[in-house]
Amino acid sequence: MIKLTNRQARQFLLLKHGLLGEYKFAKKQGVLDFVRQAGCIQFDPIDVCGKNAELVLQSRIKGFTKEMLDELLYTDRKLVDYPDKNLAIISVEDWPYFERYRQVARQHAEHYPQMQALTEQVRTHIENQGALSSKDIKLDEDFSWQSAIHWSGGNNSSRSVLEQMYSTGDLIIHHKKGTRKYYDISEEYIEPNLLNAPEPLPNQLEHHKWRVLRRIGAVGLLWNRASDAWLNIWGLKAEQRKEVFRQLLDEARIIAVSVEQMKDTLYFCAEDLPIIEAVLKNPTPKFRCELIAPLDNLIWDRKLINELFGFDYTWEIYTPAIKRKFGHYVLPLLYGESFIGRVEVIVERKNKRLVVKNIWYENGVKQTKQLRTALDNCFKRFAIFNGCDAIAAD
Repeated sequence: MIKLTNRQARQFLLLKHGLLGEYKFAKKQGVLDFVRQAGCIQFDPIDVCGKNAELVLQSRIKGFTKEMLDELLYTDRKLVDYPDKNLAIISVEDWPYFERYRQVARQHAEHYPQMQALTEQVRTHIENQGALSSKDIKLDEDFSWQSAIHWSGGNNSSRSVLEQMYSTGDLIIHHKKGTRKYYDISEEYIEPNLLNAPEPLPNQLEHHKWRVLRRIGAVGLLWNRASDAWLNIWGLKAEQRKEVFRQLLDEARIIAVSVEQMKDTLYFCAEDLPIIEAVLKNPTPKFRCELIAPLDNLIWDRKLINELFGFDYTWEIYTPAIKRKFGHYVLPLLYGESFIGRVEVIVERKNKRLVVKNIWYENGVKQTKQLRTALDNCFKRFAIFNGCDAIAAD
């Protein structure tokens, strides 16, 4: 077992994510490289100062623009919207590994005799008219249902059928306008060798191993205990997770770590051993100041972040206003090797203005000249990312 100090564990995580020292990822290729490393990035449609996936990337990718992600998804088709850790963006190369979920959705549809005729109606409409949203087609009969994968069909028949066809892989998201999704036929955009590939893994255990390894790689360090990092891995209960960790250890695909003053053992992917070896030399990387997304891969396990960084973060967007400690859409503020606070920023798109509403510093943070300069530069980059010409304090 490798032994790390708390600082070394934090350095490892931040170096792994490309959040400490010089930028590890750059431009469109950097976006692809990070998504492949992370497995997926979570998608959330709320856009106060950038959508979650965009916020994840802007903190890591040198020269990132929102257009880069849009192009990789809807022009280059190297990334695809598909549920992984809830709503997510994955590499199209990973499409075959989710075939077992699409098969469940197909079997689920067999309980609805009217579904086949409705899906044929949607397919015909798309073939004749092109990509559509749920508002672009009126089906012949009312129909609602509970999706087998992730979405809940409501009383909107068109939306229910589109979500079903998305769940089975018959449709993909062609593009989005705001929060509205437009669907098209998958075979037009995904190469046949990926679209029609059989399930690559022989059984559920091997699939669980693949997904657990992927989630460990997404975060960097994880423990074998209940965690939000395991969300949406079907059938992965404590007993199954224990066996997965045992086998991954036996196969030397993960390595155990003990961190000073932590009770639980942590694990990292064997391929990240060079980063561990680098931090064991106690480097002094260049500090950066970054705003972190509320659903960022780094903070998928908030309890782990609290133990390692002493930073207690709750995304309060769904907390009633009267019960919020901070604000509606607040981003963690990372400086160097520490979370030093949280920031509430909004984009006034009409005025092209970035408004810094509040900054809450953690106890003991000294607002040095060096920190203020780093923070100013961070806000300038963030304003450019959001297409803003000015920055203002509320």
